[in-house]
Amino acid sequence: MTEIGTNRVDWRALWASGDLARFCFISLGILLHATNETMVATVMPAMVGELAGVQLVGWSLAIYELGAIVAGAAAGRLVSYVALRTNMVVAALLYATGALICATSPSMQLFLAGRLIEGLGGGALVSLAFVSVERLFSRAIWPQLFGIMSAIWGVAAFSGPLLGAIMTELLSWRWAFGVFTFGGTAMALASFLVLNTPEATRPVTSAGKVPPFPFAALACLAVAVVLIASAGVDIAVLRSSLLIVLGLAGLALFFYIDALKPRSRLFPSGLFSWRTPVGAGMTMVAAFSVATCSFGVYGPLLLTSLHDIPLLTTGYIIAAESIAWSILSILVANAPQRERLIIVVGALMIAAGIAGFAYTIPLGSIPLILICALLQGGGFGIAWPFLTRVIVASAPDDEQTIASAAVPTMQRIGYAVGAALAGIVANASGFSQGLNHDAAANVASWLFLAFVPLGILGCLAALRASATNRPLEAIG
Repeated sequence: MTEIGTNRVDWRALWASGDLARFCFISLGILLHATNETMVATVMPAMVGELAGVQLVGWSLAIYELGAIVAGAAAGRLVSYVALRTNMVVAALLYATGALICATSPSMQLFLAGRLIEGLGGGALVSLAFVSVERLFSRAIWPQLFGIMSAIWGVAAFSGPLLGAIMTELLSWRWAFGVFTFGGTAMALASFLVLNTPEATRPVTSAGKVPPFPFAALACLAVAVVLIASAGVDIAVLRSSLLIVLGLAGLALFFYIDALKPRSRLFPSGLFSWRTPVGAGMTMVAAFSVATCSFGVYGPLLLTSLHDIPLLTTGYIIAAESIAWSILSILVANAPQRERLIIVVGALMIAAGIAGFAYTIPLGSIPLILICALLQGGGFGIAWPFLTRVIVASAPDDEQTIASAAVPTMQRIGYAVGAALAGIVANASGFSQGLNHDAAANVASWLFLAFVPLGILGCLAALRASATNRPLEAIG
């Protein structure tokens, strides 16, 4: 490990020691996961056209996020028992295997199995990337390395939709996943060769300190998401209603079990209580994560079906949402202590984007759709950094680490549940009968309106979450 005494990164010393190469390959795992996550929407129209199964479109994100949540929670604990290099190689091979299954799938059902395996591998790669920084690099340069990793997320969010659109138009949607098959395989080989330090090749034992794995809670979460997603397949009032009720009960049981296990808990106490900024803030995270899935999952499919908008154009629109998130997040990072106003304005922007899609998607106006995408992405960009800081600062001192990790975990759960719910709305609105212009027109009208109430809930939660007198500097 390269020891650097100041907070300034000596890139030449990092390169000479081999640590820079290690960091590059570690970061490749984040790039693979995030690019794949954002790519799927733009390949979906071509994929559905070949495999059919439009009723299962919502599952493509839900099942991927579910795998990422489980693997991400497991990876941080496994490094105490299995060497970091071994974990990284296995995760990369899982990812490559999942991508290969997706690329060669003859049916939507097998494609979804590949997505689950991809999610397991990708979620583990991301978690292991952050563990690797802590394990392999000097504490003095952690902020700079984490900053670079955040920038990689932004690049991936931008490049994913464009990669999917370009590969689909030039070759085939299958080659879009083929790229990730090669990428995951290369990641596994590189990890084996590059992660050759003692810190990476042996487990770090910490007897009595490793928290137990939350098997029961995550099992409830998995069952709940599957039940909700299943409610949207073959819509029938009694059956679908029962599955939704059981799925929501499973989610409630997941949060209840998590609260009962203090040593393995994923979320801080008082998770959804509006008496504290933590509860209101986590409610805002959950509401907006669920409510904003519709465009990412179904947007390109609706735009190509209704208005014959090219895939590359839809890719640019989704990429613009990610760019707005990154740029506005940077611009407000050093804003004065106006966090209350910034959080509320961001929430209003997100809600306006959700409601705006309900008008602009059926209309087909690319400039108006782009404005809604910029509102949604920009709202997240300005609100999320300050919301996260408020949540962490307001949490009890012994729960601040849990609170900081809980925000992205809740966001992933929201994406999984939101994709499943979007599938229910889309199929109930017309996609259960197959993909055609009339069905797409009906779906476009209802898919976004259905989530407007959650947008309103998110705005109300933002007002409550930002009503804190605790100074922002308390976060450090």
